Amino acid sequence: MPLSEDAFMHHVRSVSTNDELLARLPDLCLPQCYLAAGCLFQPVWNHRSGNPSGWGINDFDVFYFDDTDTSYEAEDAVIQRAARLFTDLDAKVEIRNQARVHLWYGKKFGRPIAPLTSSKDGIEGFLVACTCIGIEVETGAIHAPDGLQDLWNGILRPNPRTADDPLFLKKAESYKARWPWLRVDA
Repeated sequence: MPLSEDAFMHHVRSVSTNDELLARLPDLCLPQCYLAAGCLFQPVWNHRSGNPSGWGINDFDVFYFDDTDTSYEAEDAVIQRAARLFTDLDAKVEIRNQARVHLWYGKKFGRPIAPLTSSKDGIEGFLVACTCIGIEVETGAIHAPDGLQDLWNGILRPNPRTADDPLFLKKAESYKARWPWLRVDA
C-alpha cells in the first residue's frame, strides 16, 4: 500500500508539537524554513508499530538557510526568538542555519563537508535515504527526494548522496532497535 502525501501529513500532524510548529514557524520569517528529520518520519513508524504518534521523538529539527550572516551570534539570535515563540511547548526545538553547518560538522562528526547551498541540501544529507524529508513551512510542500515508499515499508538504505559514510549502519541499527520491524538494506 503506497503512502500518499496526504497520509504522510496526517501522521505528521498527529503529533501536536508538529502541528504547532508548522502553524507558528512562518512568524519567524526565516528563509528556506523547513521542519525536518525525526519528528516527521517517526510518527509514520510509530503508526505502523502501534505506538503513540509522538513516541520516541526527542527533538524537533528546524532548518533555515541564511548565507548573509553565518556567524554563531546570528544563528543564536534566531534560536532565542524561536525559544520565545515556542515557550509554551514542552518540546526541544533545534533550529539550525544550514548555511553554517560546514563550520561545525567536521568537529562533531569527524569528517568535513562542503558548504551547503540550501536547506534542501541539509535535508538531503541525512544518512538513511527514507529519512531525507522536510516540510517547507510557508507552503507546506513536502521535500522527499527519495520518495515516501521506503519510509512506509521500513526499508533503511544508505542515502546515495552520503553512501560512503561509515555512520550509516550505526544510525540504521539505532532505528531498528526502536522499531524492530524495520529492515536494513545496505
